[in-house]
Amino acid sequence: MTNKGSLRVGVLALQGGVREHVAALEAAGAAAVPVRRPAELDGLHGLVLPGGESTTIDKLMRTFGVYEPLQERIRNGFPVYGSCAGMILLADRISDPARSGTGEPQQTLGGLDMDVRRNAFGRQRESFETLLDVKGLEKLPSANTGLSVPPVHAVFIRAPWVEKTGNSVDVLARVPPQGHGHASAEEFVARIVAVRSGNLLATSFHPEVTGESRIHELFIQIIRGEA
Repeated sequence: MTNKGSLRVGVLALQGGVREHVAALEAAGAAAVPVRRPAELDGLHGLVLPGGESTTIDKLMRTFGVYEPLQERIRNGFPVYGSCAGMILLADRISDPARSGTGEPQQTLGGLDMDVRRNAFGRQRESFETLLDVKGLEKLPSANTGLSVPPVHAVFIRAPWVEKTGNSVDVLARVPPQGHGHASAEEFVARIVAVRSGNLLATSFHPEVTGESRIHELFIQIIRGEA
């Protein structure tokens, strides 16, 4: 078991909301380390993949040589939390992958047995905020035993959703039916927006932009083997 104060958790710092994730990790009790190159993965107990543009982050990971060593670590059980674009990068399958100029579909790091749809809730102008009940937060040290757990203030910005999960993936949260994005009048169904499988955690939303640190606290508990 790793002492919480000694945890070194990286934040992939190639694009996206790096500073906000660093602040959330530090608020949750970990030492946050920006990561841009393969050698900077050494000595980490976990890594956060921030939001941004998933295709751009993928290209930059390959340019900086991070893609293959990180993918290998994920296959060997390395803890990773991905938010928004990070969720896409952790998915085994993308329902609507971007394509290169030669028609090649977008690739992912993989690890989570699920299908995601990019920008599923709509474009930037259709961003929204909501309160979500997230499974697992009731077991955190910061939770008040015997009291109801406050919902998470979740911000969705050009967010994906999960369309299908395999048996190894545990659904932690859903957005209630609201008719967002690709949902037709006949498809007002709750959409999966937070999942976990082993040491991998992913959310469609951005907890880091509201000062919410419990998702990062949950990730720290996963790293420590306590969740």
